[in-house]
Amino acid sequence: MNLPALRGHNDALVLELLRGAGPAGLGRTELAARTGLTPQAVSKITARLGADGLVAEAGRAASTGGKPRTLLRLVPDVRHAVGVHLDRDALRAVRVDLAGRVVAESGGPLDFAAGPEAAVEAVVRAVARVGAHAGPPLVGVGVAAPGPLDHRAGVMGRVTGFPSWKGFPLKGVLEGRLGLPVLLDKDTNAGAAAAAGAWLRATWPEAGADADAGAAPAAAAGFGAGAGARRGAVDVGPGVGVGVGAVGDVLVGGAPRTCVYLHVGTGLGAGLWLGGGVYRGARSAAGEFGHQVLLLDGPPCRCGARGCVEVLCLEAVARGDLPAAARIVGEAAANLVALLDVDRVLLGGRVVAAAPDVFVAGVGAVLAARALDPARPVVALAGAGVAEGAAEMALAPLFGRG
Repeated sequence: MNLPALRGHNDALVLELLRGAGPAGLGRTELAARTGLTPQAVSKITARLGADGLVAEAGRAASTGGKPRTLLRLVPDVRHAVGVHLDRDALRAVRVDLAGRVVAESGGPLDFAAGPEAAVEAVVRAVARVGAHAGPPLVGVGVAAPGPLDHRAGVMGRVTGFPSWKGFPLKGVLEGRLGLPVLLDKDTNAGAAAAAGAWLRATWPEAGADADAGAAPAAAAGFGAGAGARRGAVDVGPGVGVGVGAVGDVLVGGAPRTCVYLHVGTGLGAGLWLGGGVYRGARSAAGEFGHQVLLLDGPPCRCGARGCVEVLCLEAVARGDLPAAARIVGEAAANLVALLDVDRVLLGGRVVAAAPDVFVAGVGAVLAARALDPARPVVALAGAGVAEGAAEMALAPLFGRG
């Protein structure tokens, strides 16, 4: 038996549960019940995590007749991660704490066509900028880039329109330059991970809701209301809100929820959140949403086919017809919903950000018209950006997620 690996696995289980509980925290008895570990094992784990600064007391639960339980919480500011979004014409980097809250960000133009070496230099500079201030150590860097790519090997694939990227070992090169673990994934998968992180923060109860007056407040715990730690309606973007009850069992409690994240920017793609995690497929090729054919013998797409969703949508955007672009995305999304039976369709990317109400309404109208089941999925804006999702992926190993 590999005892160090087992210890790391059990530590990650506890950290994941405490992260899901937010600033209000959990008691050791609850941790034991949810992990299946013995109370003695949980006490040893939390003592070890406390010594490392990862866990602290959140106060005491209201007494039910006996001694009030001590609640424990994750300490968000003890470690950070960086997420980088490499788009075809821009780069954005964020530094986040363990709760996924952005503490620093940087962005600027990027010429993806200039080739991998120039992009590597841009990433190194961006990581240096967001990490320039004195702060806790970084656990790693997540990089989100256009696909296709090999997530496991960290190697870029044949990105449409950018042949110089094929076969470039981006993960290995960046690890050599940065001296940190690097995770490479598609931008759409990072978008799905960002949405999941936003859902998680939306389910947090307020600090002190179950604790006495001596409990640490949310702000002191490092979990701000801006991260979604509040009750009632959860703001996931301009003009869009969802109730906590609708998202409360996405990542904690109940069966895992499913969603598709649709990214509309310089290209179109999808990230799939299925069975409680990002679904990448056997070859990291899942989610090529933009290259399903909607119009036989339609306009040529840069992938070599004709009538793809991407070319139809971007042509509508170019002529300023955003309602038409939204309807095109909606038709393609309806195909995906019928195939996968997902709970939620989340929209992101710069084109959506420019007209969020148009896209939420347009995609929602098509899904409603084509619904085969009265319980059709909710359409909403993604709660965070692709760079945030890349950082979420960099944090994943700490919480026992790959």
